[in-house]
Amino acid sequence: MSTDLHHQAEQHRLTMLRQALTDQFATQTARLTELTADTGDPAEAHTRGALIAATRQSLDHLAAALRRLAEGGYGRCERCEAAIPAERLEVLPQARFCVPCQQKAHG
Repeated sequence: MSTDLHHQAEQHRLTMLRQALTDQFATQTARLTELTADTGDPAEAHTRGALIAATRQSLDHLAAALRRLAEGGYGRCERCEAAIPAERLEVLPQARFCVPCQQKAHG
């Protein structure tokens, strides 16, 4: 594959990943808005609180991935600096670590 075609393919892949991250960010933002609406049911408060915390964490991870994309550091493991395989990024676009480093961190 010529350098031009390779560059175009890589740009397309990054554009698609950026769109996926942006879509997920919008979905999670809408979810957070919905979760923070007061339903008036105190029995749901604990569960809703946990869902809000998880959604905020997801938004943080997505925002960080979008920032890495903008700054040119996207797709590199934050621990070992190795390239994160494209297949992993397609499944988990906000991935910060390669699989070996992720496994080390979480046993």
